[in-house]
Amino acid sequence: MSLAAANLALLEALVEAFNAHDLDRVMGFFADDCSLDMPRGPSPWGSRFVGKEEVRKGLRSRFEMLPDVHYGDDRHWATDDRGVSEWLLTGTLSSGQAIAVRGCDHYEFRDGLVIRKDSYWKIVE
Repeated sequence: MSLAAANLALLEALVEAFNAHDLDRVMGFFADDCSLDMPRGPSPWGSRFVGKEEVRKGLRSRFEMLPDVHYGDDRHWATDDRGVSEWLLTGTLSSGQAIAVRGCDHYEFRDGLVIRKDSYWKIVE
């Protein structure tokens, strides 16, 4: 299997892990020195988490904010060291407000693991 094909399979398995709300399984796809840029935050890149434990905290906050989060209508592309996942995120905020928003994640890979995840969401008004 080529690196691109392996990375594509990784992206497909990763969205399944997110939809299962299995944070341990999700984190199994990340390298120890990974980073995560979340779409919201005080900086132009949103909020940045560096290192596996910090990335876990950042992703845990997503599950806490949207306990029923689901990534559907997904499409994925991958090369030997990068990938993109597009999706429709749906869920219910803790306030009870339902949301549906298109977004994508840009990934970087090394040795079969995610070393960088950069998330983008549309702004729904």
